[in-house]
Amino acid sequence: MKLRHLLSIVCGGLWLIMSVPLQAALTIQITEGVKGAMPIAVVPFDNSTLKPPLPYNLSDIITTDLGRSGRFAPMPKQDLIARPHDGNAVRFADWRMLNMESLVVGRLRELGGARYEVQFQLFDVFKGEQLAGYSIAFAADDVRRTAHRISDLIYEKLTGQRGAFSTRIAYITAIKASDKSREYRLSIADADGFNEQVILDSKQPLMSPSWSPDGEKLVYVTFESGRPEVFVQEVFSGERRRVTDFPGLNNAPVWSPDGRYLAMTLSKTGNPEVHIYNLQTGALSQVTRHPGIDTEPNWSPDGRKLVFTSDRGGRPQLYMVNMSGANKSGQPQRLTFEGEYNSRGTFSPDGQRLAMVHGQQGAFRIAVLELASRNLQVLTDSRLDESPSFAPNGSMIIYATESQNRGVLAAVSVDGRVHQRLELQQGDVREPAWSPFITK
Repeated sequence: MKLRHLLSIVCGGLWLIMSVPLQAALTIQITEGVKGAMPIAVVPFDNSTLKPPLPYNLSDIITTDLGRSGRFAPMPKQDLIARPHDGNAVRFADWRMLNMESLVVGRLRELGGARYEVQFQLFDVFKGEQLAGYSIAFAADDVRRTAHRISDLIYEKLTGQRGAFSTRIAYITAIKASDKSREYRLSIADADGFNEQVILDSKQPLMSPSWSPDGEKLVYVTFESGRPEVFVQEVFSGERRRVTDFPGLNNAPVWSPDGRYLAMTLSKTGNPEVHIYNLQTGALSQVTRHPGIDTEPNWSPDGRKLVFTSDRGGRPQLYMVNMSGANKSGQPQRLTFEGEYNSRGTFSPDGQRLAMVHGQQGAFRIAVLELASRNLQVLTDSRLDESPSFAPNGSMIIYATESQNRGVLAAVSVDGRVHQRLELQQGDVREPAWSPFITK
């Protein structure tokens, strides 16, 4: 029984590969949206003076961003009753007749030297008032990032919550080469699946990517030496260093909120236990001490607690331990009692919820536990879900699942009403990690 748990909990990132060489981008499909989403019209921005035109259409990207959030119902381009480019040309009465609540208009102009400027306005249609107006300069190769930034501004103005369209996701892809060997890739992409960048190629398995709090580094597990080791790698330069290579397991590393420590699972004492590693000094402290398997630690946003998975009660469940400084801990307390299996706990950005893999009657689904009420809500209805990761604004959870016998990524809103599927054209993708807000 313990060996079975060890394989399923500690080495859950090793999966069967049933794929062929992969394509470059993820495709996002909104499989279920929110009824009553806010109607909004994004009028195509005037780009008639641009020669040549930009490689991407800003207004199309903004429309797609807002639509896939599930909070908005953008009007199809072909249904637009007019195409104004500034507030002076807007006839609000016409848009009110269509029950349109918000309207976005804008125009582009060249600044010279492959630089451009976008001016856009956001209006409350029923009040006939401007809610926001911005002028943003950008380079020709920065079109998509600029569009995501505009989407973030619109989202925050209309919902009161910071937008996460400018963030990134990391994930592991496994592919089968022509000689039937397996290749593994650690990649990152924009939150909408574009701009994929391969961070590391390996002939051996890669596991457990986790973002640093500043979004500039990734920590992960690699088997390149034939056994598990933990590495930290700079996202942009590619520079990396080995952090731990102790005998036995070096698994499930995750950054502390202040970026000074890593929590991880080590079995150098003979049993898988949660440890804290000081990135500056290399000092190591042991958090758990139990004959069971303790793994998959994750920090609370304030750094004062750790949640982890343990089978100390006979089956995998979530436990939480209060931390008193980096090297001291209290007595772990069990958090989950509902269901046969609960693992991979991760805190929401506000610290009020835990996302997890919830197992019941052979199905493994994504669930959210409200920590104050201890109410558990199952969000998905598939059977093999894993690796939940919150968006930095707490609105969505990305996770891995299976579709047609291969690994794909999916996302669900924290209330379970919005569902998305993110698929590579080919390949098997797992272990997503949503980045923090990007500051650069």
